[in-house]
Amino acid sequence: MPVIEIENLTQDYQTGFWRKRNVRALDGLSLRVEAGEVFGFLGPNGAGKTTTFKILMRMLRPTAGEARILGRPLDDLQMRARIGYLPERPYFYHYLTAREFLVYCGALCDLPRDRAAKRATDLLDQVGLSDAADRHLRKFSKGMLQRVGLAQALINDPEALFLDEPMSGLDPLGRREVRELIASLRARGKTIFFSSHILTDVEAMCDRVAILNRGRLVESGRLSEILKTRSNEIEAVVSGVNEEILVKLREFAIEVKPTPEGARVRLAHDQELARLLAIVHDTGGGAGGRLVSVNPARESLEDLFVREIGAVKPC
Repeated sequence: MPVIEIENLTQDYQTGFWRKRNVRALDGLSLRVEAGEVFGFLGPNGAGKTTTFKILMRMLRPTAGEARILGRPLDDLQMRARIGYLPERPYFYHYLTAREFLVYCGALCDLPRDRAAKRATDLLDQVGLSDAADRHLRKFSKGMLQRVGLAQALINDPEALFLDEPMSGLDPLGRREVRELIASLRARGKTIFFSSHILTDVEAMCDRVAILNRGRLVESGRLSEILKTRSNEIEAVVSGVNEEILVKLREFAIEVKPTPEGARVRLAHDQELARLLAIVHDTGGGAGGRLVSVNPARESLEDLFVREIGAVKPC
């Protein structure tokens, strides 16, 4: 049974003062998220991602359609006790310490005080805030507050976790720690539904993704299936090459992307690999590089995102 079921979800807003008009934030969205999945929910600003989260969290009532979580309707209180949520812009009581705040969240989830205190200690350690556990939240940076938000979403040990931009405000180390935390939750059988603008993190963590644009679903599926192999094209990674070699490669390669170590070169077919090798290994005039790897050319999640978003014309 799917953990999250969304059927034909539609949300209209009214804008304007004197002459009101309807704006459609969601347009017939249908999705299913299976148990134990890490599901990435993607889209540009204004695509309808946060609106979807608010409907699932019962902060908004949809204009049309319905949704179920853990097989239960959205207003089921027993289901609510089994999920966790981190909003895009969390707000906390600034004069509580991180530990006090998490114990308070535990009380809201009907956890006994001693169990809530233990959970708070464990979670603060998991998100790297043990040293700041007894510091007031008003003294926390944005990234630290985001970590507290992750901890509060986990205080009741939820079966399903809803994270709206969980990487927001985190430095590279913090992002890595969150990725490892999500991986550990998946290993324990948890279901994670999250949105993010950081496509490399999504590509590294997600089993499946959905791309939303202007309230409409434009792509959904497993990354291995929707990131298409580009026919017979291959990608060669080379290092130790100078600008003269790059100029020669651009004469026949589909694409040459310089990197700090060398370049990524996309070729139409493997028959051109011999020509690439001859140019890269040319040692005349002090030049000369080496071939690092060769793989079938596959579009990245960023390529897919740009292609799908660009395919949807403005209303």
